[in-house]
Amino acid sequence: MTSSLPGYSSHFGIENIPFGIGSSTSHPEPQGVTRLEDNVIFLADLNDTLQDIPDLPSSIFSQSTLNAFAALPKSVHQDVRSKLQAALKDSSSLPKNAVEPIASVTMHLPVDCGDFSDFSCSFDHVQNASEAMTGTRSHPPAFFYQPIGYAGRCSSLDVSGTPQNRPIGTYWTGKPGASDITFGQSRRMDYELELGCIVGKPVTRKERLLAKDAGDHIFGFVLVNDWSSRDIQALEMNPLGPLNGKNLGTNVSPWVVTPGALKAFRKPSIARREGVNIPKHLSDSGNEALDITLQVHLSSETDRKSSSIACKSNSAYMYWTLEQCLSQQALAGCGLRTGDIVATGTVSGGGEDQHGCLMEFMKQGATPPRGYLEDGEVVTLDGYCGEGVGFGECVGTLLPAKPFDHLL
Repeated sequence: MTSSLPGYSSHFGIENIPFGIGSSTSHPEPQGVTRLEDNVIFLADLNDTLQDIPDLPSSIFSQSTLNAFAALPKSVHQDVRSKLQAALKDSSSLPKNAVEPIASVTMHLPVDCGDFSDFSCSFDHVQNASEAMTGTRSHPPAFFYQPIGYAGRCSSLDVSGTPQNRPIGTYWTGKPGASDITFGQSRRMDYELELGCIVGKPVTRKERLLAKDAGDHIFGFVLVNDWSSRDIQALEMNPLGPLNGKNLGTNVSPWVVTPGALKAFRKPSIARREGVNIPKHLSDSGNEALDITLQVHLSSETDRKSSSIACKSNSAYMYWTLEQCLSQQALAGCGLRTGDIVATGTVSGGGEDQHGCLMEFMKQGATPPRGYLEDGEVVTLDGYCGEGVGFGECVGTLLPAKPFDHLL
């Protein structure tokens, strides 16, 4: 649960109309909401406004997650958004109890998520990460042939504002492969600036999905901070991939921004690698990149106002789109369920101010501008498109490791 930060009203103009789950003193049960500037509108109170939309159950916004609404046809989502836009142009006509200031509302995870997959869509990130870990700029062999990813833990998904504890585990004390292995508190805690999508219409088990059709299965988009313990991750990930270094906690922004709100912010995707023919299921129009300015702000728990911008990147820098990630995820027949979250991995660009995580600064032989995260540091992600459309914030604070005295 979280309360939204001030300063993001420009992200939520009439052009946006996101969806979320909120509660308040006068609305004590978590339920469906939308946002206009710094006001939250409780949708279950707007039955008269929404009652004539075909295929929209009357009590759907009284539920504690958006799953049932997300699973409805996209035409229903579009009708609801259009009706709300028309109604909110004259908010004086709304029931008074339906509208509350954002400061009075607690936000919750928007969906019940059964599966979370994290991909690695940024060519700049994989090169920078390789240089930090091995001293050599390289990329995974599969990178240009398909989106690559791993299965995360939906049990550690938390809404924005939920603090995360420094994990404990086993790691090298120094250079990987050339130092002692010890057990203790992680010394190299990191954030990851990511964009995620939430599955709406499910994909049946053993069915496949073309990238060009994947948009029909996306309910909306959120910001994601996939917290990472770089030292625990470095030891455990060979040969089966990361485990505890990546599942300690993942913060998700509370507002789901719809594909309709982002339609005006599509642009040409990055050109494909010359000489590489991608599988046909990944083919798309070539104009599916999302132009979202994404930032990372770092501050201390005791002085939130004195923040510094650690990164300014853009989702359009990604080599693969989230639609292509969904297509690749479904390829082996696992199916996709409503509420599933698929994320891009770290969103980085080519500049030194475009590193979407701290590890990218830790290149061997170089002096980084700072170290890894300290206890008490606050990581705030935000994303803005323009013309009243943005994501607001995704916030998390790093807390000390929970005591484990009989093992440490």
